[in-house]
Amino acid sequence: MTRSFTFLVNPASGGGAAPAAVVPVARLLRDAGATVDVTYSPGPLAMTALVTEAVGRGDVVVSVGGDGMLSHLAGPVAAAGGTLAVLPAGRGNDFARMLGLPTEPEPAAELLLHGPATPTDLLGWTVPGSSTRTVAGSVYAGVDARAAAMVHRMRWTPKRLQYPSAAVRSLATYQPGRFEVSVDGAAHRFSAATVVVANSAYYGQGMKIAPAAAVDDGLLDVVVIEAASRLALVRSLPKVYDGGHVALPEVTVLSGRRVELRGTSRGGVPVGADGEPLGDLPTLDQPPAIVEILPAALPVIRP
Repeated sequence: MTRSFTFLVNPASGGGAAPAAVVPVARLLRDAGATVDVTYSPGPLAMTALVTEAVGRGDVVVSVGGDGMLSHLAGPVAAAGGTLAVLPAGRGNDFARMLGLPTEPEPAAELLLHGPATPTDLLGWTVPGSSTRTVAGSVYAGVDARAAAMVHRMRWTPKRLQYPSAAVRSLATYQPGRFEVSVDGAAHRFSAATVVVANSAYYGQGMKIAPAAAVDDGLLDVVVIEAASRLALVRSLPKVYDGGHVALPEVTVLSGRRVELRGTSRGGVPVGADGEPLGDLPTLDQPPAIVEILPAALPVIRP
C-alpha cells in the first residue's frame, strides 16, 4: 500500500530553505503514486487542527523545518495516534542527525515511501501550575539556553557559525547557577553552568552533548557541566562536538526516567528545548519543573 503524506512546512526555517526542500521530494513521491498535500504552517497554535485532519486521512505527517518545528509537531502527532516523518531543513537539524536522516531528495523520498515507522521516545516537560509540552530532543537550562536564544535572533551570521559564536558569547558573560536535580528520586545539588536533560545525543547544531543517549532506550540522559572559569569553559567547548567533554572532571552524567529540576542565578536561569525558549527555571523555593521520558510515544519513519 502506498503511503500518503501531509507536509507541514515552516517557511522561515533554514533562512527560508524549507519551501525549496519540499518541491523535489514531493515530485518524487507523486511520481511514485503517493498522495501529497503541502501546507505552510500558520504557526504553532494551528498545528493541532492540521495534524488531526492529516492523521484522520491516514497521512504520514512530515515536519519540514528545524528542531523547533519538529518539536511543535511531535506531541500533536503522538496524541492523534499518527506517524511522523522529518525532512530536515532548519538551522541545526539535530534530531534528524540523531536519526541518521538523509537530506538529498532521492534518498529522502525513498525513506518516506519505504522506511519503517519505528517507535521513538519523546520527553514530557511540565512546570507545575503553568505549561506542559512534549519535546523531541532535549531540555537544557543555563548558558546553552542563553546561547540558543541568541541564535534565535541571528539573521546574518552564517549558519555554521551561529551556535559556536553564540556559545562563546554566552560563556564569556555567564554567571553559574545553583541547581537542584533529582533523578528518579535521588537528589543532587550543583553549582553549574548548565544542566541538559536529553533524549537525543545532539543539540546546538551538532554538539554531541549526551553521547550515550538513544531515542529508543526509555531513559533520559542528564549532563551537568559544573561551574568553572569562563576561559576553561570556552577552551573545553570543542570537546562537546565529539562527546569528549563527558570525561572532564567538571562534567557529571546521570540517567533515569524522571528528572525534577530547579535553579537560581542572578537574573534567573533560562530554559530551552529543541532550539525554542521555555522561559525561566523554577527557583529553589518553588516546586520543580519535571522532565519525564515518554517511551515509544511516537512512530517515526527512520532508517
